[in-house]
Amino acid sequence: MTAATPAITLLIADDDEVTRSGLRTLLATQPGITVAGEAADGVEAVEQARRLRPDVILMDVRMPRRNGIDATRLLLAEECDPPKVVVITTFENDDYVTAALSAGASGFVLKRLPVRQMAEAVRVVAQGEAILFPAALRQMVTARPLDSARALPRAALTGREEAVLRLMATGRSNPQIARTLTVSLETVKTHVGHVLTKLGAQNRTHAVVIAYEAGLVVPGPAAD
Repeated sequence: MTAATPAITLLIADDDEVTRSGLRTLLATQPGITVAGEAADGVEAVEQARRLRPDVILMDVRMPRRNGIDATRLLLAEECDPPKVVVITTFENDDYVTAALSAGASGFVLKRLPVRQMAEAVRVVAQGEAILFPAALRQMVTARPLDSARALPRAALTGREEAVLRLMATGRSNPQIARTLTVSLETVKTHVGHVLTKLGAQNRTHAVVIAYEAGLVVPGPAAD
């Protein structure tokens, strides 16, 4: 990130004060990230998001008054330029995480991740990409199937669009997909846009959740 590039503004929402304080202290030291504020529950997260207009929210899902799932759904449905939401969780198989992803969150990270990896996750979603752990996501979806899988049979994806979706599900970025399919980056962006529109998905992570739920994809190798 260059000096001319604005810092990514971050809101941390977690009902545990020690966790919030620790994340704020650690992430504030990371290049290109400014911690704009904190929230202790889902109601406060929505209020702070509307007031501070952060680029990214680190959102715990199990919070009082309003959980992170409902807070995510509300922000993404009502705001014209909503923040990116990254769910923070303790366990890979947290049932709430899958619901949050289907609500429109851009991905999830584990609270035990080193701060540099968590900071990189913030940067990645701020750029419009997704943070996915394919095997963990598949495990969660299998344990707790959701209704959005019904969107896939109606989508009528082309063969190339389906190939792009499968690669998205392995955590590959648009440039990586372009290299794999030997097409231009703009072509990939076009295919991704068509996939999201046809599936009625709020973002690429939601599209991947739908694909997993419908059995279109299974856990694949990590991105190159």
